[in-house]
Amino acid sequence: MSAVADDGLARQPQGHSAGHGAAHGGHHPPGAHGTFRSYMTGFVLSVVLTTIPFWLVMGDVLNDTLVASIVIMAMAAVQIVVHMIYFLHMNTKSEGGWTFMSLTFTLTLVVITLVGSIWVMYHMDQNMMPMSPHEALQKP
Repeated sequence: MSAVADDGLARQPQGHSAGHGAAHGGHHPPGAHGTFRSYMTGFVLSVVLTTIPFWLVMGDVLNDTLVASIVIMAMAAVQIVVHMIYFLHMNTKSEGGWTFMSLTFTLTLVVITLVGSIWVMYHMDQNMMPMSPHEALQKP
């Protein structure tokens, strides 16, 4: 059989691809997947971190909407971390630290984008809103 398949793409010999995966243990290092206990811990934490904000809103526990919003966003941030640790198995040691580095870069870009967007929208609201007739009379 030739190295070129019917679709015209070059293929590696069968022995190389079979031996490569077996020699390196597949794509993941040993212990990269979580145990049943770690998955259950992540699941329970996710359920708790979802239930608490739901209870806060539905039970009208916090009367101040600003405090409630901050608590809900904090729970969401903690839940993101739980998902990354328990389900995505991200840590500073996985893949030589590159997954953590890419996460840090992505979070930096997201924060810059969100803060910049909110800043622009705030200033556009302040500077572009039409004046009331009272404000127009007071303007020199």
